[in-house]
Amino acid sequence: MLLVDADRPEPVRSGARELALFLTPEPGAEAKEVEETIEGMLLRLEEFCSLTDMIRSDTSQILEENIPLLQAKVTEMRGIYARVDQLEAFVKMVGHHVSLLEAQVLQAERDHGAFSRALRRWLGSTGLPSFGNKLWAPAPPPYELPVLYRTEDHFPGATGQAALRTPGHPRRHL
Repeated sequence: MLLVDADRPEPVRSGARELALFLTPEPGAEAKEVEETIEGMLLRLEEFCSLTDMIRSDTSQILEENIPLLQAKVTEMRGIYARVDQLEAFVKMVGHHVSLLEAQVLQAERDHGAFSRALRRWLGSTGLPSFGNKLWAPAPPPYELPVLYRTEDHFPGATGQAALRTPGHPRRHL
C-alpha cells in the first residue's frame, strides 16, 4: 500500500501508481505457483498412501499365508534335526563297534599269524626250509562274531533288506 499525498500533482500520483503496479507481482502467477506446489504435494501424498496400502496388503498376506507355512516348515525341520541327531548317535555307535572288531582282528592276527593254515602247508610243501621246520599249533576254535546291533532296530522302516540277503546264507547282524 502506497501513501500518496493528496497535495502532490496528478502526474506524480499516476507515476507512483504505475510503479506500484509494476513492483507488485501478479496475483495469478503466484497463485499458479502455489497451485503447482499443492498439486505436487498431493501427488506425493497419493503415492505415499498407495505405498502404505501395498505394505498393509503384503503384511496381511505374510501374516495370513506365509507365517503358517513357515511354522509348518519349522516343525518339519525339528523332526529332521531329531533324525540327524539319531543318525549321528548311530554312526558313533557303529564306529565304536568297528573299533572293537578291528581290535579283535588284530589280536587274532597276533595269536594265529598272518598266514592261513592252508597257505602255510602249501608253502611248506614247496621245500622251503623256513616254512617246513615250524611246529604247527592245533587249530584254534572257530571265531564267533559277536552280536553288536541290528540295523532294523535303528531303522525300522528300511525296505529292500530282503534283497541284500542271499538264499542259503544267513544274515549276520552287526
